[in-house]
Amino acid sequence: MDLGCLRLSFVATLATFLFFHDFCACQKAPNYSFMRNATAAKPVSYYDYIVIGGGTAGCPLAASLSQNASVLLLERGDSPYGNPNITNSGSFSAELADLSPTSPSQRFISEDGVVSTRARVLGGGTCINAGFYTRAEPSFVREEGWDGRLVNESYQWVEKKVVFRPPMQRWQSALRDGLVEVGVLPYNGFTYDHLYGTKIGGTIIDQNNQRHTAADLLEYANPSGLTVLLHASVHKILFRNKGKARPVAHGVVFRDATGAEHIAYLRNGPMNEIIVSAGALGSPQLLMLSGVGPAEHLKAHNITVVLDQPLVGQGMSDNPMNAIFVPSPVPVEVSLIQVVGITQFGSYIEGASGVNFAGGSPSPRPYRGGFIFEKIVGPESTGHLELRTRNPNDNPSVTFNYFKEPEDLQRCVQGISTIEKIIESKSFSRFKYDNMSVETLLNMTASMPLNLLPKHSNASTSLEQFCRDTVMTIWHYHGGCQVGKVVDHDYKVLGVDALRVVDGSTFYYSPGTNPQATVMMLGRYMGVRILRERLASNDSK
Repeated sequence: MDLGCLRLSFVATLATFLFFHDFCACQKAPNYSFMRNATAAKPVSYYDYIVIGGGTAGCPLAASLSQNASVLLLERGDSPYGNPNITNSGSFSAELADLSPTSPSQRFISEDGVVSTRARVLGGGTCINAGFYTRAEPSFVREEGWDGRLVNESYQWVEKKVVFRPPMQRWQSALRDGLVEVGVLPYNGFTYDHLYGTKIGGTIIDQNNQRHTAADLLEYANPSGLTVLLHASVHKILFRNKGKARPVAHGVVFRDATGAEHIAYLRNGPMNEIIVSAGALGSPQLLMLSGVGPAEHLKAHNITVVLDQPLVGQGMSDNPMNAIFVPSPVPVEVSLIQVVGITQFGSYIEGASGVNFAGGSPSPRPYRGGFIFEKIVGPESTGHLELRTRNPNDNPSVTFNYFKEPEDLQRCVQGISTIEKIIESKSFSRFKYDNMSVETLLNMTASMPLNLLPKHSNASTSLEQFCRDTVMTIWHYHGGCQVGKVVDHDYKVLGVDALRVVDGSTFYYSPGTNPQATVMMLGRYMGVRILRERLASNDSK
């Protein structure tokens, strides 16, 4: 096999998988009477709740709150419905090349030199991910202090609307069997639960290859209680100080696509709140832009300090992903993540296969093969986020410090070692060329432009170096507004009133093997809890 063509094919295919998540193949648009462009918004409006960010947590949160309150949901991006480049999965390469301000994903490069992307579309990260659905480990639920019964009810609420069983064809079945053969045991079959061993998980991609997203959860909403504004970029949260013991959030300033300014205020009422669900980058960024953050950093950007909170933007983490590309001598199905091996040593092993194209043009030959990758649990390594500018549409500066902690690097090494064994297993043998050694596959992978980091000649002989040289993101970054540091266990921002953060920025670790299930669950969970608090307050009057 011509390795030159193979490398070109690999670049196209890997890039396609890495950015497939930019483009959600969503079904026909539901008739959301409450959704409109922000240009149609009044200059001044009033609501019981204002939710900033219509993403993975924001959509289920707003849908839940709308059952018994008036809710404004502000999304900086567009709808995932109706755009053929988004709804048609075969057209995703057109979106891959789209770096415009209205693209459903916003590319950024961390200070570590890893290329990544963040969602900019209603439905958030569920529109730009690989679709895998799996619940958090029970220990995560306990550590968060969540009510187990409500957690299960909230997961089920999500699953009824957007989760399916994957088809499991030949390549994914071989990966599953290879995991079991090399000792990632027991085999747990199809389950949403987080269990040590090998399992088939759920997916938000249905049998017709149509993607379902958190935006679909708005079908649960009370139409008379919800307003969704698209292309609504929130510039700051407004606070009142006069006559108050501490700052009280009472409104937001946002701009529509024309640049026109609008203000949405909370209605008078002790239970009314602003809830930030703008994601692990967007939520700490918006708090800082609103004057809640490290005082000296805010002053350096000429931002009036509302609350000196040095822990905003701290504890940023991203679970590093490392892969080995495996060309196949036989055709394979197109598949994203369907199987996971949950190891005892702290690595999650998954894979993807198939024919894909990148950049709007086909690769030199049909792509046959797949790649098996591992993501480490946690991670232990953390970094920080800072503002670059005062423009909320600009990416902040973020450093994740991949593999700074030795434990993370060791988990990667063990994960890659396990992948090597899978590649050489009997179960996976039909999808590997006999004359291509694991060292050849490592060299091929390490030579590809996976990130902006320098390359080293010993990457195939030192798995530590391979992990460092080939580190990528799997888009599971979190932190920046962590519980106990920036928010309390009810997700209320410490030091101010009427303001919460509800999304993955509050996490210390990424839940489960893939976090979208738990982030959607959290939106529903907190929506129910907040409404219960509201009803209890009304009953006590």
